[in-house]
Amino acid sequence: MIAGQKQACLAWRGTRRARLGVFRWVEHTAELELEIEAPSQEAVFGEALAAFAELVGDGSGPRTTRELEVEAEEPALLLAEWLSELVYLADAEQFVPERIATLDLDDDRLRATVQGHLGEPRPLVKAVTLHRLEFRRDDTVGWRARVVLDV
Repeated sequence: MIAGQKQACLAWRGTRRARLGVFRWVEHTAELELEIEAPSQEAVFGEALAAFAELVGDGSGPRTTRELEVEAEEPALLLAEWLSELVYLADAEQFVPERIATLDLDDDRLRATVQGHLGEPRPLVKAVTLHRLEFRRDDTVGWRARVVLDV
C-alpha cells in the first residue's frame, strides 16, 4: 500500500460494504486536502466519513446515531456540506462518526443515518473550504473527489 493511503470498503449495496475505495491526505500549511477515489458516488460520501472519523476519532464512548440531511446544487457542494455537518456535530455535540448505517443520495440532497459515539473528538478541523473542491466521474476508479479542510 502506498504511504499515507488508507483503504476502506464502502461501495454500497444497501447497508453492506462490497468494494474498496481509497482516501488520501495531502498536507498544506494550515490546511489538509482530502482526495477520495471510490467506485460510486455514495461510496465517496462513505470514504469522506471514514477519513473524518480517522482524523477526529478518540476511541470509544456511549453509542448513538444521528440523522443527517444536507442539500446543495451539485455533488461537490453536497460533499462540502456533508463534511461541514460532521464538523459541526463533532464540535457542538461531541459526536464521533464511525459508519453510515443508511444513505439515500439524490441529485441535490443526501439523507443518512450515521452511527458513532459520544466522546472527545480532536478539534482539528475549523471549516470545510471550497478551495480546489472537486467531484467527478473517473474511468479508472469510478469517482474522484477532493476537498480542503481548514485546520
